[in-house]
Amino acid sequence: MKKSTYEKLYSDNNYIKYLRENSYWYKNLNRNPESIEKMIEEMKERYGLRFKDKIDKAKTSLDLINAFMTVTKDN
Repeated sequence: MKKSTYEKLYSDNNYIKYLRENSYWYKNLNRNPESIEKMIEEMKERYGLRFKDKIDKAKTSLDLINAFMTVTKDN
C-alpha cells in the first residue's frame, strides 16, 4: 500500500474501523490506491456521516422535541 494511502487511512478512526469490518478493501487499496475516495464515500454512507444524513438526524431530533413539547403543553 502506498504511504500516502496508509497515512490517509490512519488519519481518521472511522476509516480504520470500516477497513477492518470490510477487509476486501485491503486488496482493492493495494491494487488501486486511488480507490480510497470510493472507500471513504462508502464508509460515510454506511455510518451516516454524509451531510444529508446529518440534516436528517437533526430534523428527526427537532420533530421529537416538537412532539414532546406538544404532549406536555396539552397537559
